[in-house]
Amino acid sequence: MIQFQYFPRSEPSTRKLLDVVSVFQQYANAINSHTNSLKSNEVLLTIVDGLEDIGFKVEKTKLAEDKIPVPVLFGYNNQPSKSFLADAIHFNERIVIEVEAGRAVVNNQFLKDIFQASMMVDIEYLVLAVRNTYRGSDDFQKVYHFLDTLYTSQRIKLPLKGILVIGY
Repeated sequence: MIQFQYFPRSEPSTRKLLDVVSVFQQYANAINSHTNSLKSNEVLLTIVDGLEDIGFKVEKTKLAEDKIPVPVLFGYNNQPSKSFLADAIHFNERIVIEVEAGRAVVNNQFLKDIFQASMMVDIEYLVLAVRNTYRGSDDFQKVYHFLDTLYTSQRIKLPLKGILVIGY
């Protein structure tokens, strides 16, 4: 079962973000974390066609030519001097996607993803896909509650317009 939540909860999701949810729903049986133990790259490869169909560039392999660097800092001659890698990106819609599996909550990878997306130039939205279940833990709910606290408390203001969390 695919579940999702857009933050801030006081605003509706964009149409393109809902298109991303539809892609995950299209492949729900193949990536369902209750019945599959796919690694994040395997999940990404399963949904790659759907994401490409809606205009995303997707990292298909770990080869250098397939990586998607997104600039963070610029140096001499306006050349990127620091970049972070994205799993998928929609340049026109300014959306970056990060797909996580076992490390999402256990190693706080979702926090690193939020930080990196917040630093990326010209990125306004983060889609964070996490397992619904991992070793008996409800990772989607843990990320949901963290982001709900972050947005409700308003003690930290992120430079992103929104974050979509998808549980697969």
